Parts: sequence; structure tokens; C-alpha cells
Amino acid sequence: MASTNIPKLVLPSSTGLKGIPVIGLGTASEDSDPSALKRAVLEAIKLGYRHFDTASIYGSEQGLGEAIAEALKLGLVASRDELFITSKLWCTDAHPDLVIPALKESLGKLQLESLDLYLIHWPISAKPGKKAYPIDGKDLVPLEVKSVWAAMEECQRIGLTRSIGVSNFSIKKLQNILSFATIPPSVNQVEINPTWRQNEIIEFCGANNIIVTAFSPLGAKGASWGNNRVLDNEVLHNIAIARGKTVAQVCLRWIYEQGVTVVFKSYNKDRLKDNLEIFDWTLSDDDIQKINQIPQHKVNRGPSESLIQEIWDGEI
Repeated sequence: MASTNIPKLVLPSSTGLKGIPVIGLGTASEDSDPSALKRAVLEAIKLGYRHFDTASIYGSEQGLGEAIAEALKLGLVASRDELFITSKLWCTDAHPDLVIPALKESLGKLQLESLDLYLIHWPISAKPGKKAYPIDGKDLVPLEVKSVWAAMEECQRIGLTRSIGVSNFSIKKLQNILSFATIPPSVNQVEINPTWRQNEIIEFCGANNIIVTAFSPLGAKGASWGNNRVLDNEVLHNIAIARGKTVAQVCLRWIYEQGVTVVFKSYNKDRLKDNLEIFDWTLSDDDIQKINQIPQHKVNRGPSESLIQEIWDGEI
């Protein structure tokens, strides 16, 4: 499948008119083998993927950068501009004076001059220093959101990134940023899947010209914090059988039909190929109705157990 066949959405508030591919490969993995990541990224590029999502806390920026350099060397892509690269600001760097240095460090590891999208990873800060996940509660400090966002805006103004956004932000926190932002967030990346549908976030972002990107669209099966609730769901399984599709394809198609972009992680060639095959068919109204009845359960509980409820209630 050619990358040109993957739909794109124009990023609001971005520098230039470059679109974000609606499906991309995430690189958050507990597999510490950088060669596995490099092989997966190169295979994904061959299959047509052009959107790659990383973060400073993932430890995958360097491996992704090496894969991009190799892809350019091999001619798998004609230029860097064919790719869409996202990275994220970790909580220990979510301080006004550390935002630009953190982005420059990420760019160095990625061997890039600029990102396409830079996100505040979580709506919290931690004491500067060694990056860790989860974060010890005693190291948490209030996020100076106005000054940190001003530094994010400066990153875009000086050309270190084409666009900026947030991740794991509640409606309340988005409203706060929108009240003072000079450059509004282009994206809010949050957990979305059929067992955590996030209808209110999707509706709010749509009304405020913010693109939503879904992470953990398949429930993060295999991750230490993930579970099998999505891929083992009986409703999704029955829809997949009736449609002649995989459960993963049903989930990704459902997300796409919500007008949401998505990133997922897989190093398996066959699954990488299968997960692109979601654009030439649709779910029926009956399928949607059944999915809307699936009980809701959040998978990702956040970077600090001591602040789980406050994060999701939008109180911090």
C-alpha cells in the first residue's frame, strides 16, 4: 500500500500545510533491543507508513533516528519531508527553561533538524533530573502550564517543530490552555479504544479544531500496564468474524470512523500490513450500536499512582 493512500488531516495551527497521516506506528516498547525497533520501522516504511510516534521517556528516539537515516540512505523515502515524526516532552523537562533544551536533545537523538509535532506528554511536572516511569509521588510538582506552553510556542516559532500539542489532557485542562494560548494545541493524544471511547473528549476537540490521536487502540496487550480486554472482547470478536476482518482491524476502523487519528505499536510484519487494511470498508450501524454498548474500562493509569484520580478528573 502506498503512503499516498493513507488519508491525512491538516494540522491546525501548524507551520505549513503538512498533514498528519491518520495511522502511524508507535514506538513505546518494553523490548530493549534497538535492532528490533529499527527492523520494524524499516518494514513499516516499506509498507507505506509515514507517521512515527516516539517520546523521550520511551528510549526509542535514537533507534527511530537510525532507522530514518537508513531509510533515506536506502531510498525507501525520497526525503525527510515524506515522514511525520512526533515526540513528547517528559514531566521532568516540563519546566519553562527546560522545554527547548529537551526538544533539542530529542532532535539530536533522532538526527533531525525539526519535528512535525511536539507534545506535552502529561499534564504534570516532576523535579528535573533522571527520567523515570512511574514517577515517585514525592518528585511531582505543579505544572506551570502558561510558561511551559509559552516555551512550546517558542519551539514552533524558531522552527524546532512544525506544530505543538498535548497528551493525556482533560477537557478542563484544554479549556485552560485555549484561554491563553497564542498558538492553540493542534493535537491531544489520549487513550481511545472500543472499551474506552472518550466521546466527550472527541466532541470537545472537534468543536475546538484540535485533532485527536488515539494511543493504546488495541488495549496495549503485552505491555506491563496493558490487558486483553480489547482483543479478547466477544462483541468485537463476533463483528470481526462477520466482517472477515481481525479484531485489530475492527478497532482501528472504528477509531478512524470517529474522525480520530491513531498510533499503535507492533513489530510484526503481518500485523503491520493487516493494520493498514482499514480504508476500503465500513462498519454497519448495527456494528456501531454494539460497540457503543461495550462496558468502559481505562487501561493506562498514568505516570504516578499517587495522582491517578486527580489527573483524570482534570484537577491538576
